[in-house]
Amino acid sequence: MRISFHGAALGVTGSCHLLEACGKKILVDCGLYQGSRALRDENLRDFGFDPASIDVLLLTHAHLDHCGRIPLLVEQGFNGEIITTAATLALVQLVLEDTARLQEEEAERAQRHAARGHKHFRADAEPLYDSQAVARALHLFGRRAIYGKPIPLGEGLVATFRDAGHILGSASILIAAQEDGKPRRIVFSGDLGSRYHPIIRDPELCPEADVVVMESTYGGRHHRPMPETVREFHDAINDTVARGGNIVVPTFALERAQEILYGLREAHEHGRIPSGLRVFVDSPMAQSAVAIFRRHPECFDPSTRTVLETRDPFDLPGLTYARDRIASKAINDVRRGALILAGSGMCTGGRVLHHLERLLPRPECAVIFVGYAANGTPARKLIDGAGTLHLYGQEVTVRARIYTINGFSGHGDQAGLLRWHQGSGSSARTFLVHGDPEALTAMQTQLEAKGHPVTIPQPHEAFEL
Repeated sequence: MRISFHGAALGVTGSCHLLEACGKKILVDCGLYQGSRALRDENLRDFGFDPASIDVLLLTHAHLDHCGRIPLLVEQGFNGEIITTAATLALVQLVLEDTARLQEEEAERAQRHAARGHKHFRADAEPLYDSQAVARALHLFGRRAIYGKPIPLGEGLVATFRDAGHILGSASILIAAQEDGKPRRIVFSGDLGSRYHPIIRDPELCPEADVVVMESTYGGRHHRPMPETVREFHDAINDTVARGGNIVVPTFALERAQEILYGLREAHEHGRIPSGLRVFVDSPMAQSAVAIFRRHPECFDPSTRTVLETRDPFDLPGLTYARDRIASKAINDVRRGALILAGSGMCTGGRVLHHLERLLPRPECAVIFVGYAANGTPARKLIDGAGTLHLYGQEVTVRARIYTINGFSGHGDQAGLLRWHQGSGSSARTFLVHGDPEALTAMQTQLEAKGHPVTIPQPHEAFEL
């Protein structure tokens, strides 16, 4: 029995882990590297294994850094079954189709500029993959996982998906393997959510295990309690509106946008934000994701299900969806009293860049970050206090107020990760992935102090189990 790590090793993105057991090769996740260009170039490199040799791919959830390389995997020979939850499949289709479209548009734009003699663009630019590749990948999705229901993968192999409480349909995965008469239990955490968040349920604790592969995104940090986080968010909104400005919230289209809308509806109902606040969701993907959320109430926590019985939990007065670019540009006419949700959350592309270009120079405006920002991304530069930001070929001066409110994070903090890990038992061998080096080391220190053997794997490093 062997495990190897081909993504999110000593880094946050690109999750991809390979388990070889009982004569089968099982891949858990196949995500894109995101962040600086050096990281993105990793997507073009060899996987570190033969894609054609993989028997089955188990997908924990629909975030791009966990599913975004699946079309490349298929193009390079993978022809096995992909297993995930029904909600994740619905979101994956949305995410991959949108990603392919954006890559196609970017390649076309680069070719057009190169033809005009712009030296910074390549005439031979091509998308990482196209819409046809996505269609071929989606064809391989097979059985739908149901939380708690075992799925046979082959003789001596069973996988069980458990609610990870991260985004809609997200899962941790327990693989029970019986090889040479010796039973082993291996758990892949996927991304783990925080407790007390609205909409979806809290993460289930780790089951008893021999081996645990655990994410450590916030392994060295503690989130502010949710009530304090919500108050800080409302204060930032109220202060900006009082100054006569607008607010832009760089938002991931999956989960974070829906969670913010849910919270804004509650705040409006209780009079905690200005009654005349206009809310714009400038993200077609976020709008489509809201529709998917409404179709999967089986993932909701009891309080959200109760709301759903009487009203739309994601709707509030003054809410407008900007479906096309014309509607997006029309937001420019609103000079004050607007809150704009736009992607991408790390400001690496998308419509949020257009709004940042307009609002960053205005001191009465604000940018509120409510999620993780990887090193090297424009979001991280703003959070770290950059005085200017390079947008559309020019340096834009930063005069707007920058808020960072991490309590909304969809990832569990150090205390949450340790709480989850407790269920594994006292002797579980733990591999830490999906974290910056500082976060990985902090989590390693905490777990080793509790007596757990801990390893931080190098990229493509393999271990006998």
